[in-house]
Amino acid sequence: MKCVDDFRLKFGQREVVPIIIGGMGVDISSAELALEAARLGGIGHISDAMVQTVSDRRFKTKFTRDKLQQYKYNVANSDKSDVQFNLAQLAEATRLHVGSTMEAKRGDGMIFINCMEKLTMNAARDTLRVRLASALDAGIDGITLSAGLHLGSFALIEDHPRFRDAKLGIIVSSLRALQLFLRKNARLNRAPDYIVVEGPLAGGHLGFGLTDWQNYDLATIVAEIIAWLQKEQLDIPVIPAGGIFTGSDAVGFLENGAAAVQVATRFTVTDECGLPEKVRQEYFRASEADVEVNGVSPTGYPMRMLKSSPAIGDGIRPNCEAYGYLLDGAGSCAYITSYNREVAAHPGARQIKVMDKTCLCTQMHNFDCWTCGHYVYRLKDTTNRLADGSYQALSAEHVFKDYQFSKDNKIALPAQP
Repeated sequence: MKCVDDFRLKFGQREVVPIIIGGMGVDISSAELALEAARLGGIGHISDAMVQTVSDRRFKTKFTRDKLQQYKYNVANSDKSDVQFNLAQLAEATRLHVGSTMEAKRGDGMIFINCMEKLTMNAARDTLRVRLASALDAGIDGITLSAGLHLGSFALIEDHPRFRDAKLGIIVSSLRALQLFLRKNARLNRAPDYIVVEGPLAGGHLGFGLTDWQNYDLATIVAEIIAWLQKEQLDIPVIPAGGIFTGSDAVGFLENGAAAVQVATRFTVTDECGLPEKVRQEYFRASEADVEVNGVSPTGYPMRMLKSSPAIGDGIRPNCEAYGYLLDGAGSCAYITSYNREVAAHPGARQIKVMDKTCLCTQMHNFDCWTCGHYVYRLKDTTNRLADGSYQALSAEHVFKDYQFSKDNKIALPAQP
């Protein structure tokens, strides 16, 4: 019987443990979590979601405060087209976040950054170019393109000196999405270095329909993509993600042609994760009935989260002058539309509820949008329950090594405190 450690993810002559920790934002996949994955010989992600806000938290910069001060005159205005990001400051925040993480890296593993195309930031093309190029400038090992088709993302950095040096990958949820990406980028003569195939049981944003995600299966999609790549004689590592809860789950994919696995939910309750302890305990306590896939994200993608997330129904005033990461090129966001509708429907109300959308920027900043994988309800089975009723925190090393060495669908509990 094999374990994950019997396999290796190969990038040319370089080999790493085939375990990748997904890039959960905002700062849930913290630098500390990514550094542990690299130290242990695998791959860790940081996320560039709301990177200026993350920089303020990590390095005591004042990007968010200064942006709010600059656009304070516009707070009461529904039209947010004036609210633009300073590209130099965006580049500085990215270089700080990435550069400090890379300087601290130890071990034989790698650190990647997750870049969401749906962070349109009132200037989608310009801000994405800066985020990608600045991450490369700061020495990131690789970039994973997520939350979008990214048909033009490679072209944004084709002139960067590290365009063919850094590892560049794409997250897809279907063969068709992969084919579109490869076709669009064929002229660059630059294939992705890896393909993350994210299935319907993943946490956060999903690449499936709100009502039909149950009709899809990760193993089926992965097998279809691997078969197509072989037919086209394309040697690109395929990395399944979403619902891989044990080392044995991972081995099942590795034995069937996957190059590695990407996992996240089990790391949300580790000491190195960016989630506050009280939120981790909510994850531990969750039952299967506490999990839902809803349409509250302004991005238009379905999201999986806990039903008890404070973000759901919270009618907080949009704070685009400070954040504004989801504004489209016209200064609009689906949450602003929903918020204004409820304000108009309840004139004079001191507090309103907005059920169909959420202010994702503010709620993610406050750790009030509790996104999670489908199997979050199994987390309680991975640790010990303490005398006070709470659950024992885990270390990233413990979870990583459990994936790496466990067999027969067993999960190793931590030593009793």
